[in-house]
Amino acid sequence: MLTVDFTRFPLAPGDRVLDLGCGAGRHAFECYRRGAQVVALDQNGEEIREVAKWFAAMKEAGEAPAGATATAMEGDALNLPFPDESFDVVIISEVMEHIPDDKGVLAEMVRVLKPGGRIAVTVPRYGPEKVCWALSDAYHEVEGGHIRIYKADELLRKIREAGLKPYGSHHAHALHSPYWWLKCAFGVDNDKALPVRAYHKLLVWDIMKKPLATKVAEQALNPLIGKSFVAYATKPHLPRTAAPVADSDQKAGA
Repeated sequence: MLTVDFTRFPLAPGDRVLDLGCGAGRHAFECYRRGAQVVALDQNGEEIREVAKWFAAMKEAGEAPAGATATAMEGDALNLPFPDESFDVVIISEVMEHIPDDKGVLAEMVRVLKPGGRIAVTVPRYGPEKVCWALSDAYHEVEGGHIRIYKADELLRKIREAGLKPYGSHHAHALHSPYWWLKCAFGVDNDKALPVRAYHKLLVWDIMKKPLATKVAEQALNPLIGKSFVAYATKPHLPRTAAPVADSDQKAGA
């Protein structure tokens, strides 16, 4: 289940991609399949080891084209172990709402992104997230949980302040909002409640079968209750500095 829409976020074979806070690796795997040179980074060592196993399995199964590479590594989003301008593409999906210094994370992403490079940022959407917080303190008051709820204009402002130029946005995963509302209403750790179990089966069926009916329904509902807000931006090229002009008096006396 991808949150980034690669029809709006073009990825070319050979692009060097950083999936920052990769989690289970869903976007990193898609980039690898598309022929990118992928680095999946997360502070959770257990998840990184699983991502590395999946990368190896994908290579063994021939799922990635020739020239594609994939590396999984532990790291700190506020202190990325890469030189300036290392990546063509940076993805950070459902991560910034967890980090107190979100401006610091944006600054690090901008630092490692090449001029002309592209960045995709996804966060929980304000409206559906507010419902979850209202229904359950346990949903967000956990170690490493969500510490803020972004409004779209707030996130876009921070992206601009970091030196990036937004070029598009949309909402995603409308069918997942009711599931999390049910989870919050019946208890975030209570997977036995009948409504939660029934809705979970619906989501699994949708992910596995990809029926047209749910695809159309989600597209129609995304602007209303999409669970995630997705923003795309580019890092502008620095303006070229003009060559120094010789002093006219010096030229005349030459």
